[in-house]
Amino acid sequence: MKQILIPTDFSLNAWQAVCYAQELFKDQECVFHLLNTYTPAIVSSRFMAQHRDEKQHQKGSSNYSEAGLKELVERIQRNGPNPKHYFETYSSFSLLTDEVNNFVEHENIDLIIMGSKGMTDGNHIYMGKNTVRLIKTIKNCPLLAVPRDIDFFQPNEISFSTDFNMFYTHSELEPLIEMAQTFNATIRIVHIQDRIKPLTEIQRFNLGMLRKYLNEIEHYVHTVSEVKSISNTLLAFNKELDIHLLAMLNYRNSYVDSITQEPIVNKKTFEAQVPLMVIPEMSILYKNPKKKNQKDIMTKQHVN
Repeated sequence: MKQILIPTDFSLNAWQAVCYAQELFKDQECVFHLLNTYTPAIVSSRFMAQHRDEKQHQKGSSNYSEAGLKELVERIQRNGPNPKHYFETYSSFSLLTDEVNNFVEHENIDLIIMGSKGMTDGNHIYMGKNTVRLIKTIKNCPLLAVPRDIDFFQPNEISFSTDFNMFYTHSELEPLIEMAQTFNATIRIVHIQDRIKPLTEIQRFNLGMLRKYLNEIEHYVHTVSEVKSISNTLLAFNKELDIHLLAMLNYRNSYVDSITQEPIVNKKTFEAQVPLMVIPEMSILYKNPKKKNQKDIMTKQHVN
């Protein structure tokens, strides 16, 4: 049974991620772990009275978090229950990155799915700060970022962007291979260059190994020229070939690095983005045995 973690801040984009996750895995048995984290307001004074105010805020945040998760599950059930899907809710007084890493370690999570932007992110950015932080910190679990206001399409066409400078192991590519096999998808390997030039010997070797790993999956290699930025180039490619999912491996100086470090861009440029699956380097080589988190500060509910 798949274990899917969905962090939520109860925003519209977070709800979109829940709907996308349910539709993506509608034919598979899954446990969806719905996680909301909260932290106290930052106070500058050291006086005890204000410390008590902080505790009051924590209690209020806890109540808000748990009520929000309960309402989220009720909304899911109203939207149409799936007998193959189970939901567990978690309310945690913690930083999001810390709690997600803890979940991945202790709950044997297969995939993280979340909105590409959160409640506090402006409309003029294409990827929110929490999503970027998780992309940069999660080391052993793929993450799927779902844009707001997109219609669901089964990922029959998946683009995988690479510069061929990195040697990929079969374990690292497993999430991509599994997604393609599940949906009988074609993989479009996209190599972006600022100017067209022959591949180096190392790049040719890495391409050969990549094609060997994807041998049983229909795949094609596309070399495209960079237009303004990597993000713009990928957007144009995805639109032209009607791509339903963009996948990347995250390592130092990768395309993921380029996208998450690009200057803030115009909203309209990215409003049609497809979901982005980021696979950490060496992601699937290590997974701990499943065991429950014993943190006292976390509350959990289970819903069928």
